[in-house]
Amino acid sequence: MLASARAEFAARGYDRASIRGIARGAGVDPALVHHYFGTKEQVFEAAIEKAFAPILHVPDQVAAVWPDGAGEHMARFIFGLWEDPETREPVLAVVRSAVNNETAAAAFRRMLTRHMLTRLAGQLAAPDAEVRVQLAIAQLVGVGLLRYVIKFEPLASEDVEDLIARLAPVVQHHLTEAPRPVDSDTPPGSWL
Repeated sequence: MLASARAEFAARGYDRASIRGIARGAGVDPALVHHYFGTKEQVFEAAIEKAFAPILHVPDQVAAVWPDGAGEHMARFIFGLWEDPETREPVLAVVRSAVNNETAAAAFRRMLTRHMLTRLAGQLAAPDAEVRVQLAIAQLVGVGLLRYVIKFEPLASEDVEDLIARLAPVVQHHLTEAPRPVDSDTPPGSWL
């Protein structure tokens, strides 16, 4: 049923996916889906939990290479999810659904917070640890969105190793470097 749910959410997005469609894909009665998972939101959460199970290990793996290899490790992990045929469809389902539906976005936030953000932020000895981790994740998810969902060229065709080489130092900076002061006389939105 979870494989059918991942396929349904990937193909139709959260809003258009249905318990009936999930049941049809799994060859079961919709009542069985409700029995095991409850609501569509609960099916969505169960489907993404399985797809993102490798996230559970990221904080420990980052700790093992801390501090110097953290940026590269996170970039390799996130792009590994996008590049792997086993996880690509569920990741696409999550991102497409989260962009278009607040319920799906909330489920994605809960999963990221529970499995990655809180644990990674706990490893940083900085008062702004959560913001740093969120910036690192935003960098990687944002590039993933442009590359795999929007298929923005030439980013979509760029060699993944080249992308990792470009992004790892930026992610590393978010995680380990102090923010640099900016020119406070220049208001946001103005061109330098």
